Amino acid sequence: MIEKLEAIKQRFEEVAELIVQPNAMADMKKYSALGKEYKELDKIVNQYKKYKDLLGNIDTAKKVLQTEKDPEFREMAKIELDELYPQQEEMERVIKDMLIPKDPNDSKNAIVEIRGGTGGDEAAIFAGDLYRMYTRYAETQGWKMEVLDYTEGTSGGYKEIISMFSGEDVYGKLKFESGVHRVQRVPDTETQGRVHTSAATVVVLPEMEDVEVEINMNDIRKDTFCSSGPGGQSVNTTYSAIRLTHIPTGVVVQCQDEKSQIKNFDKALKVLRSRLYELEVQKQNEQVGAQRKQMVGSGDRSDKIRTYNYPQSRVTDHRIGYTVYNLPNVMNGDIGDFIEQLRIAENAERLKEGVK
Repeated sequence: MIEKLEAIKQRFEEVAELIVQPNAMADMKKYSALGKEYKELDKIVNQYKKYKDLLGNIDTAKKVLQTEKDPEFREMAKIELDELYPQQEEMERVIKDMLIPKDPNDSKNAIVEIRGGTGGDEAAIFAGDLYRMYTRYAETQGWKMEVLDYTEGTSGGYKEIISMFSGEDVYGKLKFESGVHRVQRVPDTETQGRVHTSAATVVVLPEMEDVEVEINMNDIRKDTFCSSGPGGQSVNTTYSAIRLTHIPTGVVVQCQDEKSQIKNFDKALKVLRSRLYELEVQKQNEQVGAQRKQMVGSGDRSDKIRTYNYPQSRVTDHRIGYTVYNLPNVMNGDIGDFIEQLRIAENAERLKEGVK
């Protein structure tokens, strides 16, 4: 492991030199890639420095035991080693985890699309509950959240809501949420007290920069229309909302959150770029044919990934068989345990398959 960490440290120093070269920004795609690599390697190198300091302290304590005659000093060295060895074990676990090949998109911001599925009005209400769950979780992570587009349900919630979450490692955490979320509960409109099952789909896309996904603007048809929903007269009576159609693929996106047509266009373009990237990834996976079939991290929007059972206060993630009985806390944004368990499962898969 030391040899691998030394190689990473050497590469980190090379990247640090390359990124400050006078002509570094001549190729923005390459410069962007170097910046991301620097950020990732910096975390590992800092951890490696701490690890080397720890090993140095262990060696010093060992030498005291080997050479020191004073019983008091020897006892102090033993106590120190008893404290240092568990730290070494934990630090090695952390470093091994950091050395597992990561999804290059993990550090990106994420576009989260939530849509009510089967279940009519109750599905739209549940989609609203999921949106609230993610916004609460985002608050605990210190992320920024902005709505790009939405269509409200007739009885509350949303038929569809699309948001951008910005911060550190957003996609790496939220990517596990892609799929079908199922709810079992008694709807407010149910007079007989019967439990209904409804569903909502969640799609999490990494935000792609223009240097990563090139779009020919001649392939895009832009339409403007009046925004709907809250926002006052300036929003509802001016043609500030934007709808973009990518003619070659037929992908359609729209944004109406901002009063400015330019801002709505920029946001819609971000969503379009991410959706086109997703299409390209799906195409590559089909061509490879050996795509991982495991549910963890697959992001297949047709997969039933989680059930929220209100009568039993139970939430079960079907991909890893993980269940908790604190549904109110989960719906209030306490989904960190699920994300951590899914991350561990994904890392185990990647180690097992020898993903490079």
